[in-house]
Amino acid sequence: MRIQTEDAEHQARWIEKPLDQCALIQTGVSKGRKMSPETLISVPYLRVANVQDGYLDLSEIKEIHVRPQDVPRYALQSGDVLLTEGGDFDKLGRGFVWNGELPECIHQNHVFAVRVDQSQLDPHFFAYQAQSPHGKQYFLSVAHKTTNLACINTTKLKAFPVRIPPLPEQKEIVHILSTVQRAIKAQEQIIKTTTELKRALMQKLFSEGLRGEPQKETEIGLVPESWGIVPFDKFVTLQRGYDLRKQDFRSGSVPVIGATQLIGYHDTANVKAPGVTVVRSGTSAGKPLFISEDFWAHNVLLYVKDFQGNIPRFVYYKILALNLAQYRQGVAVPTLNRNTFSAIKLALPSTSEQHDIADALDAVVNRMEVAKREKFQKQDLLRTLLCELMSAKIRVCTINLPVLQ
Repeated sequence: MRIQTEDAEHQARWIEKPLDQCALIQTGVSKGRKMSPETLISVPYLRVANVQDGYLDLSEIKEIHVRPQDVPRYALQSGDVLLTEGGDFDKLGRGFVWNGELPECIHQNHVFAVRVDQSQLDPHFFAYQAQSPHGKQYFLSVAHKTTNLACINTTKLKAFPVRIPPLPEQKEIVHILSTVQRAIKAQEQIIKTTTELKRALMQKLFSEGLRGEPQKETEIGLVPESWGIVPFDKFVTLQRGYDLRKQDFRSGSVPVIGATQLIGYHDTANVKAPGVTVVRSGTSAGKPLFISEDFWAHNVLLYVKDFQGNIPRFVYYKILALNLAQYRQGVAVPTLNRNTFSAIKLALPSTSEQHDIADALDAVVNRMEVAKREKFQKQDLLRTLLCELMSAKIRVCTINLPVLQ
């Protein structure tokens, strides 16, 4: 992709006009309205939850009862830009172009249908502009706001200042942005697939192993013949972490791990690598982490003090598979009590097979992490392009995005 910075000629080719001069805006049907006793029909309808930035989430489609004569008024047409009226601040002004994904579908009153004049404005271009900083800033500036919610009305939407380059340039911009967006979706699909593969592989490896050996009946069910059965406290020894107030952090490079993330650095470690931690309290109680460098385990964690001869990476995956969250106690602040699971029985292979099982799972996790990094990089690229292209700061001269293939 070669990009050229703006010049006076390029800037002059863009015009700006209110949205209602290049589009019709249709509000949706209210689910709570009173209906006359006439015969009603049930039709699918889209809600705010279905409209995401750049895609539709059709995993849950609800239906609404309306009069048959109301359907033509609210029915979506291919090319309509679905735009969210509000909700949480991040839901304000989300846009996506409807392409007839469902037959005879309507939309609720919290989702606008914007039917653009396609002789002036490409619907996909407008949807991207709604997602751009220009769009987001406008919607936030005119929205009615409460503590956590924001919404825009039809009048404010009609006044939205649409930036309109010539149609050929609109289509070039749409091509670039949609190429990046497809690349993001591809990485999301890889993440979804590898997540499902990891779950299935863990279930298989922890019940059947890697050696293909015959199984034996035990108190916890069928396990490979060579595997032993031990209680959790003979598998590993857990120790509660140690408090370290923020003001007591000393300058250093030792990561301080609190719950599920890094919370700072210190000059002293209280756990030698490799380490495995389990969140002790809070909404993430029971979640394990594998730490590959010396670290400080905060007191919101339990950490493995003694692996009792087991392979640390295998221990991490085994604890993950055990789902220790099921042993949490308390409602306001869920807490993991070691006494509730210290005696649970589990099956263990030899350390050699533990190595192989951990390697197999690492391969899947590594692919997942690569996909996550690539997704984040492409999301950054999309944000940059939305800002630069939609403000006419740069223009696309040649469409060439081999990096996204």
